Amino acid sequence: MQASCRPALSVLVLAASLGAGLGACTVGPDFQKPGAPKTDAYLPQQQQTSELVDAKIPGGEAQQIVQSLDIPGQWWGVFQSPQLSNLIQGALRANPDIHAAAASLKVAQLNARAQRATLFPTIGLALGASQNQVAPILQSPLTNQNSIFGLFTAGLTLTYALDIWGGNRRQIESLDALAEAQCFQLEGAYLSLASNVVAAAILEASLRAQVEATRRIIAAQRETLAILQRVSGLGGIPGADVATQQAALAQAETTLPPLEKALAQQRNLLANLTGRYTSDTVAEHFTLSDLKLPAELPLSLPSRMVEQRPDVRAAEANLHSAGALIGVATANQLPQITLAVGFGTTGFATDSLFGPSQTSTNAGASLLQTILDGGALATKKQAAVAGFEQAEAQYRSSVLNAFRNVADTLNSLEYDAITLKAAVEAERASAASLNIARRRLELGDTTYVFVLIAELTYQQTQITRIQAQAARLTNTAALFQALGGGWWNRDKIEATSEADRLRCRPPAPRPAVAALPR
Repeated sequence: MQASCRPALSVLVLAASLGAGLGACTVGPDFQKPGAPKTDAYLPQQQQTSELVDAKIPGGEAQQIVQSLDIPGQWWGVFQSPQLSNLIQGALRANPDIHAAAASLKVAQLNARAQRATLFPTIGLALGASQNQVAPILQSPLTNQNSIFGLFTAGLTLTYALDIWGGNRRQIESLDALAEAQCFQLEGAYLSLASNVVAAAILEASLRAQVEATRRIIAAQRETLAILQRVSGLGGIPGADVATQQAALAQAETTLPPLEKALAQQRNLLANLTGRYTSDTVAEHFTLSDLKLPAELPLSLPSRMVEQRPDVRAAEANLHSAGALIGVATANQLPQITLAVGFGTTGFATDSLFGPSQTSTNAGASLLQTILDGGALATKKQAAVAGFEQAEAQYRSSVLNAFRNVADTLNSLEYDAITLKAAVEAERASAASLNIARRRLELGDTTYVFVLIAELTYQQTQITRIQAQAARLTNTAALFQALGGGWWNRDKIEATSEADRLRCRPPAPRPAVAALPR
């Protein structure tokens, strides 16, 4: 049996060696990483600022924008809120969107692994057994006239499709790139979830403060109405003044239910983000005083930002995949060579299957070249080229959107800091006006209604200040999100979720720089 197999195997080894030599050729374009953006700024020179004004209140401190400051893996720690950190960690463990993205990554990785099998020979085993009966008229007169017999067969085949033009390798390259894109999509889901939890916590804190201020406004309006009704009953003021105050009270009361509804919906959102039913209670409650503004904010260079943003990196990986598919389409237009070796044996009984006279072997090669297909292969290559052009345009779009995202956030940081400063000044001015009104009331120089009106003005400026203060916290979180979220700085020792354990290809190394506290 070994002697009969040796010639066939020799043919296979010789042909495989030839194929390996030819296989050094890989058709199609080699991927070239897109160049860095040809700019080192996000805004025109006259719009750039590195200092955010100080509103002179807790939660409105000055902030310094520091170029090339690195971002911690758990960037939300800059708000110094253990409640917020616990909530985000719980969300990363339980949120089904993270689980779905992790499963999608696993599918992509397994598909790429399965495609690598095309680089190796395929071995198949075939076994057969049958009971046969031959018609007496067909039997030889020299036989024993036994028309029923068993037939047993066994066969082993080895086939190997030579990857002469690199089509299989290009397909593997494409699938590996798709797996990398999926990895960055998971990173994007991770970043989006953390950012959404932070934004929801900030909005909850803002709404809770606005609800409290609005309730104080309504209480003051009711007290004003009661005073006016008493004075009107004594004939001191006309009834029109009372009606005006009633309308003002009703208007104030209409502003409370929408705020309470929004607060309740934010609680529902936090439950949803953390993978809970809305009937479950979220233990964490947030106030603006729970969240601190970091003194320093990072700002990555544009060349670094495109390396850090998961959406840009995913678009780059998709571009890589599309380029590799051009090589696949090109290889399909060229001759395909397949090697095959077979070993078989046949016997009337299982104990005689592998006898020296029962075995047979074969070896061969086949070449397949499409001559006429109605232009299908050529059209598929054109489609692959068009797909590459599409992926290239989508990559450019993702870069432009990333620039706009960072620029919008920088604008928001600057102007919302100015807004908060003005809101604080307005709040202080209205508080001073209220104090003056109260002193005048003590001296009998004004009426209590005048004091209540001053108090209403003060409460309304409080709501404006609350909204502006929350905007600064939100903008801070938005900047970390716009710059990529620090995923490349997560340590394995910190891993607490599927998202923590993944490791996409990190940004290119750079010189050591300062980093925010982790």
